[in-house]
Amino acid sequence: MLDFVVVFTKGGVVLWNSNESGKNFSSFINSLIRGVILEERNTESKYFEEDHLAVQFKLDNELDLVYAAVFQKVIKLNYLDNFLAEMQLAFKEKFGDIAAHERLGIDYDFEQEFRSVLSAAEEASAKQGKAPKAMRSYNESLKSKKTVASMIEDKKSSAAAGSNEKRVNIQESPPASKSQPSSPPRTNEDIIQENRRKLREKLTPTKKAIVETTKPSKVSAQQQEKAGKKPRVWDLGGNSKDAVLLDRSKDAPEDVQVQSINNDLVGTMQGNIPDLDEGSESDRDMDDSDGSDEDQPRQQQQQQKRNNKHHGARQKVAPALEKMRDHLISKNVASEIAAKLCDSVATSLEGKQMGTFDSIASQVKEALTQSLVRILSPKRRIDIIRDALESKRNGKPYTIIFCGVNGVGKSTNLAKICFWLIENDFNVLIAACDTFRAGAVEQLRTHTRHLNALHPAAKHNNRHMVQLYEKGYGKDAAGIAMEAIKFAHDTKVDVVLVDTAGRMQDNEPLMRSLSKLIKVNNPDLVLFVGEALVGNEAVDQLVKFNQSLADYSSNENPHIIDGIVLTKFDTIDDKVGAAISMTYITGQPIVFVGTGQTYADLKAINVNAVVNSLMK
Repeated sequence: MLDFVVVFTKGGVVLWNSNESGKNFSSFINSLIRGVILEERNTESKYFEEDHLAVQFKLDNELDLVYAAVFQKVIKLNYLDNFLAEMQLAFKEKFGDIAAHERLGIDYDFEQEFRSVLSAAEEASAKQGKAPKAMRSYNESLKSKKTVASMIEDKKSSAAAGSNEKRVNIQESPPASKSQPSSPPRTNEDIIQENRRKLREKLTPTKKAIVETTKPSKVSAQQQEKAGKKPRVWDLGGNSKDAVLLDRSKDAPEDVQVQSINNDLVGTMQGNIPDLDEGSESDRDMDDSDGSDEDQPRQQQQQQKRNNKHHGARQKVAPALEKMRDHLISKNVASEIAAKLCDSVATSLEGKQMGTFDSIASQVKEALTQSLVRILSPKRRIDIIRDALESKRNGKPYTIIFCGVNGVGKSTNLAKICFWLIENDFNVLIAACDTFRAGAVEQLRTHTRHLNALHPAAKHNNRHMVQLYEKGYGKDAAGIAMEAIKFAHDTKVDVVLVDTAGRMQDNEPLMRSLSKLIKVNNPDLVLFVGEALVGNEAVDQLVKFNQSLADYSSNENPHIIDGIVLTKFDTIDDKVGAAISMTYITGQPIVFVGTGQTYADLKAINVNAVVNSLMK
């Protein structure tokens, strides 16, 4: 059932393998190393799958080895955990004494031990499958999970609850006794008298009716029916004549003339975007939850350090990991991501020796810092200037689509990126594909006017550096983007920036529209714009955006998010956890960071600065 079993180092050097199927699994193992082991993703489950294959693996941090078993994804093997644990013990028992620098130069004869361990694991699994199902223990029952407070019955609350309940008492009338004589039948005279009495009561007016009839009626009933509900008249509300003055769909002459131009911005964004400023790292370490070492007597410190010299178990690092998890959540890291990071740190510390003078907290902090640096370091570098020059040589415009939820700053940061491209001598076409939000087109028109004022055509050989392509509101966004890209191709425009409407990740019609826009126009880059203020919502937004782009696209290889623009970074102080959450979920780099309200407030991510802020 196992197609491929392998023992290799964390660097990818194979020490021993057993290939039952005869196929080549090198690309699959390389994907496991790149996507899981090096970045420490999902290490708590020790499981990875791709296409029709799945692999279960076990890490040996003492020898820096990985034991992996590859099998078909449709097959369920219950004995793999025990098999890999026994295989690790057998391999360590036979080859554990070999020095680290000699491991790569010897031949590992492990076939006999492998067969013995595999047959024992399969036999144990078969016996367990045939054995009758064990009875559930008390600790596994629902009753054991009940607290004492839930079992105590409060008589006052139960009585109050009982008093609030509506009760209906139904009393059955006793049957008429046969011994009692029945009432005599009513005559016609009695019926006439009863009807006259009811008529007199009906005709006699009550006191309320007399008061109502004495009030004078100002408006007749017919006039009230014709008048209906009158609209409220507001003070300074204006009238239809003011609509011409309030119409901002076209530029007024006084709007075109920019009175004051901040020329100090011109020339500040040439070349690569500057990195975020790296703050000084705090020297304060995270303490153990049992108390800091300074608060303990010197003898207890020495005894603790002697104990920490032995193999670190998960129970020893659990208090420090719990405190570190709370620290990450306080820094705005999503709770799910914080838990996964701490699990990966615990896994990386298993089997390692603690230093004599190092506390557990410092070991945990160092391992977490390394893990954060690996996560934030991009797997691939997005160089927009290089790619735009390449597209320009090929005679086609370089297209970027901006997407995200409502109110995160897509249009504002699009204008900042446009200014940076103009500073590097690219002429830009902005496609106004937000045809839903009122004022979206006017906002882009204002940005276009200001950017052209900063870089007039006279300074660029009579080239208009920024143009706006818009078709108004209520139109198909995919069609507008297609026409804009065709217009840019015909007029030799270098870069097309497509602004889209903000949409929530659960809005299926709008997500289908975004998927259609990306599929039809096939952009060079899709950037997700997210704000740094978001916490747990970052995970939900990115997961559902990527899933929707994949599900609603008819392409075999759908185009999903390529990079992230992190906005409002100047408002969060040191709570930079959204950067970790977004990068961890997508595996895509943070391309731009918005840090202010001017066109020059655009930075590139600085990994050390973000990690230092997280670990303060």
